[in-house]
Amino acid sequence: MSPLAHRRFLKMNGLGNEIVVLDLRGSDVRVQPAEARAIAADPASRFDQMMVLHDPVTPGTDAFVRIYNTDGSEAGACGNGTRCVAWAMLDDPAMARPPLGENLVLETRPGLLAVVRVSPVDFTVDMGRPRLKWDEIPLAEPFPDTRRIELQVGPIDDPVLHSPGAVSMGNPHAVFFVARDPETYDLARVGPLLECHPIFPDRANISLAQVLDRGHLRLKVWERGAGLTRACGTAACAALVAAARLRLTDREATVTLPGGDLRIAWGEDDHVRMTGPTELEHEGTFAPSLFEAAA
Repeated sequence: MSPLAHRRFLKMNGLGNEIVVLDLRGSDVRVQPAEARAIAADPASRFDQMMVLHDPVTPGTDAFVRIYNTDGSEAGACGNGTRCVAWAMLDDPAMARPPLGENLVLETRPGLLAVVRVSPVDFTVDMGRPRLKWDEIPLAEPFPDTRRIELQVGPIDDPVLHSPGAVSMGNPHAVFFVARDPETYDLARVGPLLECHPIFPDRANISLAQVLDRGHLRLKVWERGAGLTRACGTAACAALVAAARLRLTDREATVTLPGGDLRIAWGEDDHVRMTGPTELEHEGTFAPSLFEAAA
């Protein structure tokens, strides 16, 4: 029997980005890729990302968080999921371990994330510094300037999409700036192709961004390992950074996704901070039968 059988989970969302929060602190259990895929396939626990809490590794942190995509792969970062983790650790009766105050420091594979509560359901996450060098993102070949890289979709003399900005926010992003509403593009068709393009050795999140004004972007995202999503916090951060580097926007802006708005600020300290809401949908436990095929 899977060690995840009968484990309690929270089904949450951040702007419609479906999140499962699973607490494995106090155990040495690790989620296997097949188990993550089985959890994602169940309608009751369907997720874009699953945030799994483990005991702290670095002194002074509150938990180590592993992040899983629907295909069982691990993600480096998930801003919307990080806000959900903060709410769970502070407010959920079974997960909260007081006294924590209103601030948390969470550790992920790429580094530490400081989280500050700004309202009962809203949190600001310090997503850290964007990585802008080609080998940090990473890209498969050198680009001295990652504000625009050589990549396009469509005819060479009239491409549909071209010259994205490349940014890592703990996971790789390619941001294409478009002149019209991103919803008018068939991202479900081109997203999988671009995600796995050879130029991205670790695959990439693919975003279409429309600049509405210097303080407002509209965004649509194909998430690496998850597909089309109603919201992606790291993509919103990457889009703001990519736009500001091209001087299309200021260093602080509202990013509107299909699920709602995030406020993104790229500070003078080079850290990107994201503010947005959380919502608890329901709680449940994993049925043993869920993992039979994953055994």
